[in-house]
Amino acid sequence: MYTNVYSFTTNSPAVIPEFKPTLSELNLFVGNIENLEPTPQSFEYTLNSTLFSDYAYKQRFIVLPDGEKMTYNGDGLPLFPDNSLISKTFYYNNNETDLSLGKHIIETRILIKIDGLWQTGDYKWNAAQTEAFLNPDSSIVPVTWIGADGETNSINYQIPSDNQCFTCHRSNEVKRPIGPRLRTLNFNVDGVNQLQSLIDSELLDGLTNPSEVTILPKWDDTNYSLEERARAYFDINCAHCHTDGGYCETQSILRLDYENSLTDSKIQDRKSSIIFRVASDFQPGLTMPWIGTTILHDEGVALISEYLNTLE
Repeated sequence: MYTNVYSFTTNSPAVIPEFKPTLSELNLFVGNIENLEPTPQSFEYTLNSTLFSDYAYKQRFIVLPDGEKMTYNGDGLPLFPDNSLISKTFYYNNNETDLSLGKHIIETRILIKIDGLWQTGDYKWNAAQTEAFLNPDSSIVPVTWIGADGETNSINYQIPSDNQCFTCHRSNEVKRPIGPRLRTLNFNVDGVNQLQSLIDSELLDGLTNPSEVTILPKWDDTNYSLEERARAYFDINCAHCHTDGGYCETQSILRLDYENSLTDSKIQDRKSSIIFRVASDFQPGLTMPWIGTTILHDEGVALISEYLNTLE
């Protein structure tokens, strides 16, 4: 009698691009869901400049339908096929000095393109960190963590409602993604350009060389000029509302897209208002950004203040 040892691999379950009651039903993660190990069917990405969300970490990935591709459409968002899914999970490390102590996962926001239109859903994680549940309502989650300096930090993290998500994720009254614009992906991760990875993986059509795409500067990279960094910060944190077709289109003259000239942006005209609203003690409905944050971003405020002080 003898035993033969066979090795084989099993395919991961197909991702379900639907808003099921629980996150695990979407098959976005393999193994224990709290480990946040994305399905092999996904493309995990990061952004060169990131939106501030009360110092939360974010895990981002895209899942395309089997055999489908995104299509190059300039430096902004690519064209996504129907049933594309974008996932963003927000979490804090319990102790920045000892990452083995795990994470406090707060929410996973999902965008799915259905019949040509993007739809949003937010999954709130339970206290046991074993599951997340679809919840369209806003809620408060107290979070405490130890920072890299050993100090204890506490906030009341605010999960936005689905209606609040639409405030930012809108363009001419139609929902849209914000983050995965090609110019925000055009940089190296682990030594490989993310756009090149998409091309090589046959997930992006119509682009042959990342050099054809501009790059949004990294706002905290001092190799860029002060103006480039500040304008990049405005772009990623503010421009989704302060743009033509955005929520603040008729409420403000500011147009904060990075490609707009300083004159067209109206930053200089609204200098005093900007510094007041980004640097004042946090007040809901007044301090900017007014959705997605409950505390001031000290580093961002310092950058914007320094830049605005150079403008006459």
